[in-house]
Amino acid sequence: MRFISRENNMAKSESSSINTFLSFLENPLLRRFLRFSCTHYFSNGKSYLEAALEDLAGVGGNGFSLTRLIFSGVIKAAVYLGCMGLNVDKKTVVESLKLPYFRRGLVNVLSGIGIYGVTRPYKVPAPFLVVWNYTNACNLRCKHCYQRADRPSPDELTTDEKLAIIDQLVENNVSMIAFSGGEPLVCEDFFKVARYAYERGLYVSIATNGTLLTKENVARLKEAGVAYLEISLDGATEETHDSFRGVKGCFKKTIEGIANSVKAGMFTCIATTATKHNLNEIPKIVSLAKELGVRRVIVFNFIPTGRGKEITQLDLTPTEREDLLKYLYKELASGGIESLSTAPQFSRVCLQQSMIEGTDVLSPTHFAALALHGKARQLTDFLGGCGAGRLYCAIQPNGLVTPCVFMPIVVGNLRRQPLKEIWLNSQVMNDLRDRSKLRGRCGRCEYKYVCGGCRARAYAYHGDYLAPDPGCIRELEEPSIHPILNVERDYG
Repeated sequence: MRFISRENNMAKSESSSINTFLSFLENPLLRRFLRFSCTHYFSNGKSYLEAALEDLAGVGGNGFSLTRLIFSGVIKAAVYLGCMGLNVDKKTVVESLKLPYFRRGLVNVLSGIGIYGVTRPYKVPAPFLVVWNYTNACNLRCKHCYQRADRPSPDELTTDEKLAIIDQLVENNVSMIAFSGGEPLVCEDFFKVARYAYERGLYVSIATNGTLLTKENVARLKEAGVAYLEISLDGATEETHDSFRGVKGCFKKTIEGIANSVKAGMFTCIATTATKHNLNEIPKIVSLAKELGVRRVIVFNFIPTGRGKEITQLDLTPTEREDLLKYLYKELASGGIESLSTAPQFSRVCLQQSMIEGTDVLSPTHFAALALHGKARQLTDFLGGCGAGRLYCAIQPNGLVTPCVFMPIVVGNLRRQPLKEIWLNSQVMNDLRDRSKLRGRCGRCEYKYVCGGCRARAYAYHGDYLAPDPGCIRELEEPSIHPILNVERDYG
């Protein structure tokens, strides 16, 4: 009983500490200062905020002014207080700030606090990540392809238009770009555009089917500044993978591509879309990833969109998905390999299992696993779950913008509108940032800020991106039966 009481007192103390820190961030004077620092610029074109973070990292220019000295001092104090408030090592933060994409991300965070305050979930004035479906061309015919990728669309962006979009991303403090497809490597100008993104300070990654990852192409990717390779593998055997990917012999080429990537020292991830077709092989895929020296496995939620509409019957049940996510957490917490999932429920499962097992490892977003303990665990309320239209958005091959690659709702056109205007003014995007608008079980869930459900699945199954996610185990707690079982539901 004394142990329980001590743990409760610690939790109350940590909660009080984080609340004090959040109150500090909400201070009107600090917010006004942050707004001013991100909207005023020095003669070199850098905002006061960006210049202050450069000074903190020790990478600033030689220019000196009283204004710069004042703003650098205040921003340094704010960052250090933030490290103390969240129990984060300030030396690690300062070292990370030497990376352009990390600085840009922190500019985004601090700008968001200045503009919106501290919100649940957290709002930013620009996406952290943009996923770019670079082309509709592909050399495979995957059963679950959200793009129905086959051949290039006639209206795809020109190389000059692509380079101009990279400039927009940088100007709006986007940190990361993930090239996807189709298959980006079939495009001759891909390496030029990727290199340009790297030179402009973006963190560059690519999602590929791996069949074109020859030693020569991997070397070209490395030279172009690509930092992360996400390679699709939907089976641990040739039969399973090839039948799902639609081309015989692609398993062998993909395995060779993975091996080439690892050997070249690239951060390599295996991506698997979980369906009934391969569910039983996922532990074998994880084992294979370990054997190959892969650093991460990410299991994608199946979304019945594009060609995926034709295999809806292969979707996992909520129970199958829950068991899979618990298995992935076990792998993640063991430290053998970083195992993640794009299912927003994974954030909730990590939080629950960590409390049961006494671990600190959490995955508040599908592209990161963090060791969060004490007061820092409360960050899951601000970062957690579905990031569509909130932390990231997607660009289509012709410049159209959607909240997510799996959510075919056009919210803007980069040939006609700047990214900033689309991000800030789209009604769909703003709806996705407001979890109070969620309907049904998702709207009533105690974990709606940690998870929020997959908005793409809600849209695919119900035509309503604010409807409940039919893939969640908590949906089964409702009196009506699950929509995957083809029974009508009420979202009142």
